[in-house]
Formats: sequence, C-alpha cells, structure tokens
Amino acid sequence: MRIEKARVYVPEGQLDPAVMKRLERYARICYKSEDKMDGESGGFVGSLLKRGHASVIEHEKITVLIITDRGVTHEVVRHRIGSFSQESTRYCNYSQDRFGREISVIEPVFFRGSDRYELWERGCREAEKAYFELLDAGASPQEARSVLPNSLKTEIAVTFNMRQWRHFFELRCHRTAHPQAREISIPLLRLFASRFPELFGDLDYDREFPAEYEARVILSDELFVPLEEIHE
Repeated sequence: MRIEKARVYVPEGQLDPAVMKRLERYARICYKSEDKMDGESGGFVGSLLKRGHASVIEHEKITVLIITDRGVTHEVVRHRIGSFSQESTRYCNYSQDRFGREISVIEPVFFRGSDRYELWERGCREAEKAYFELLDAGASPQEARSVLPNSLKTEIAVTFNMRQWRHFFELRCHRTAHPQAREISIPLLRLFASRFPELFGDLDYDREFPAEYEARVILSDELFVPLEEIHE
C-alpha cells in the first residue's frame, strides 16, 4: 500500500493575466463603454463584483487536477456548475502492474503524529487485503471496490468558471469545512488570489491554516506535467 499526500496541479496557461482584459471586454458590452478600456481591467471587474454583478466572471474558467481522497471528491463534485473527470474504481483494477499491484491512499492530515495514525493505516491495509482477495475470488473491480476506504487516492480534473471557484473557496476554505478539503482549497485560493487579486483577493477564509496541513500546489503544463520536470 502506498501512502501519498494530497496535491493540486495547476496549468500555468490557465492563469493567463489576459483573463482580466477579456472579462472587462465582456462586461463593457452591457454599458457600451468599450472606449473606456485603459489597461486597468482588474479595477473595473473588481468594482462590478463589489456591486454584486458577478455573472460576467462566468465567461472565464480554470481547470486543475486535484489528487486527494475519495471522501473529499464526494464534496467537490457537488459544486455546480462544473465539469469533472475522475479516476474510476469501476474500471481501474489496482492489482495490475500499472498500479504497482497495490492501492494508494491519502494521508489524513488530522491523524498525523497521533496514535490514531497507526489505527488508520491498519484499517487501510486490511481493506487492501480484502480488495485483492475479492479479485482473486473472481469479483470484478466494480464489485471488489465495495471494501475500499474513503482514504483511497483519486485523481480528478475539475473545471469551474470563476464565479464557481469563488463559491468553492467560500465553502471549502471555511473553518467548518472538512480538514482535507481545506488542505487543498486554502493553498489553491492563495495561488488564485496572487494571480487574480480582483477576483479572489477578498476571500480571506482562515488563510493562517497550519502549514503541515497544506497540500502542495504544483504549477504544470496543460497536461499536468510539473513545470520543474519539463525544464530539467
């Protein structure tokens, strides 16, 4: 069994600053004030958001790849409107060589350094053993998955428009959100706010989250290959 940490891959091209100029262009259609575009697109779009005119930011989107456990993705896919492509336990047979003949699980941030970590790990190993025994007994992957834990690692490509990303952060960065949802959402919000402050800079949800809880946010190419690997 492989134990991994949660992480998010963000294509650098998805963070194109030209997004703000395009959003201003779309918005100014409403007022026929295209002649007033002066290169300060962020200020205009930001003023619209402050007045509650958020529909215009639905025109632009960002796609990321989230690697987390299946419990968290159950929450992610509840957000609307969005597009999702997720690793399927119906079709993925983890006994095959390409999966290393083992399952992968995401380390729970709330058990790190405690006696409960050993109990969690033991439970996951027992689930893995039962999963492989079911496969050996003739069960299909979609049948054997019944014993897999919520901690099972999964990959999901998520596309939200900018307005839905704001809603995602409002819910999943909040102090009442699940710790592993916050683990990915808070670092991601920090990145988005640094690139698009007019769209996300006002979302200040408990950003002082313990550093050891933070998932790694990795800048990548459009195929989710880390940029540091491309440049090596």
